[in-house]
Amino acid sequence: MNHKEVAEQLVQLLGGKENVVSATHCATRLRLVIDDESQIDKSAVEELDGVKGAFSSSGQYQIIFGTGTVNKVFAHFGPLVGASVEEEDGNEKQVSHKDAAKNKMNPFARFARTLSNIFVPIIPAIVAAGMLMGLLGLMNTYNWVDPESGLFVMLDMFSSAAFIILPILIGFSAAKEFGGNTYLGAVIGGIMTHPNLLNPWGLANAEPSTLDFFGFPIEMLGYQGTVIPVLLTVYVMAWLEKGFRKIVPNAVDLLLTPFLTVIFTGFVALLVVGPLGRTLGNGITTALGFIYDTAGPLAGLVFGGLYSLIVLTGVHHSFHAIEAELLANVGGNYLLPIWAMANVAQGGATIAVFFKTKSKKTKEIALPAGISAFLGITEPAIFGVNLKYRRPFIGAAIGGALGGAYVVFTNVMANGIGLTGLPMFAIAQDPINYGIGCLVAIGSAIVATLLLGWDEETK
Repeated sequence: MNHKEVAEQLVQLLGGKENVVSATHCATRLRLVIDDESQIDKSAVEELDGVKGAFSSSGQYQIIFGTGTVNKVFAHFGPLVGASVEEEDGNEKQVSHKDAAKNKMNPFARFARTLSNIFVPIIPAIVAAGMLMGLLGLMNTYNWVDPESGLFVMLDMFSSAAFIILPILIGFSAAKEFGGNTYLGAVIGGIMTHPNLLNPWGLANAEPSTLDFFGFPIEMLGYQGTVIPVLLTVYVMAWLEKGFRKIVPNAVDLLLTPFLTVIFTGFVALLVVGPLGRTLGNGITTALGFIYDTAGPLAGLVFGGLYSLIVLTGVHHSFHAIEAELLANVGGNYLLPIWAMANVAQGGATIAVFFKTKSKKTKEIALPAGISAFLGITEPAIFGVNLKYRRPFIGAAIGGALGGAYVVFTNVMANGIGLTGLPMFAIAQDPINYGIGCLVAIGSAIVATLLLGWDEETK
């Protein structure tokens, strides 16, 4: 394909460069904030050479080109609409793009996107820790290494470190998202995991001491591994920091603002927000645990069947916070295997379309989209194939529901967040039943899609 020619045609089909408020791209898609989407010739956009699908989501009009191709198209498209071709990090144009996209979202979607922006940068650390936990589990189960050996003890330290300092990681990332000083956010996380506070991570029946603070008792219990307390506290910190900057003279801003922010936020963290956040986090995990234990496979059937619909709304980005809380309170993430079943089922439905369709363009899109879904990236499969023909999307929902029911029935859990599809084998606590669940989801999605059929395009 001629990337420059495609970019030039795309600008015209989008209603001209004046209709493109801002533009950026991710690994597979152009992400555009459009002033008036009614000016877009959507059918013509989807017929462009190299386009695998297009959809509106999270305040953006997104065009799927696929890995590698999207970079080459954006290299020509960016200058045509006044967007920089530099990478996102540290780029002012990209920051304005995020703001523009958020302004077009409803409050609920904006909240979900905020949580996503906080947790996505942290996922590699949690994934690494989860994989180490999986390795330690194999070592212990099959007696590969003596649990008292130096190697096992050191690997155990490596695997738990990310969860012990999780509030520090979240503090840094949340402060960046909330508009506060990132290092002050990390300090607040450090206060909440201070060695003087009892570390509850890995301790079952230890009792914390109580500190008398002007007649008010403070339980000296740390927040290692928790999520919601530090999120709420750093939000308060950012609000206080912005307030102090408005009233503190510029000449002493560097000295007084951080000083006042840390003191006031520290008191708020240990006296009010922290305990409330802990109660809220425990309440969420208890409620989910009740549904999981009571409904059992039925919960997996419902969640697995509905997850792809949730993906369409963008709300699934907020699940990372809940999953991280589960890891700390339950010792495993039982939601991620259900989401994984929904994702691989989308791949199964897409593969069914690939084998049965007579459309050459659909075949070109379906095979790589199906493989991508098996690796946990479902947008090309959902928006490029399954949702386009509708019935394959229903077939995928059926596959996700049956696979979700199976992994809940067999109590499959994950040691981390963020990985689904085939990569989740690295953090699955029960790889065998997880694999069987994948086969159930993919197989039933293929069968359901072929039985339901779909209407081929006439052109």
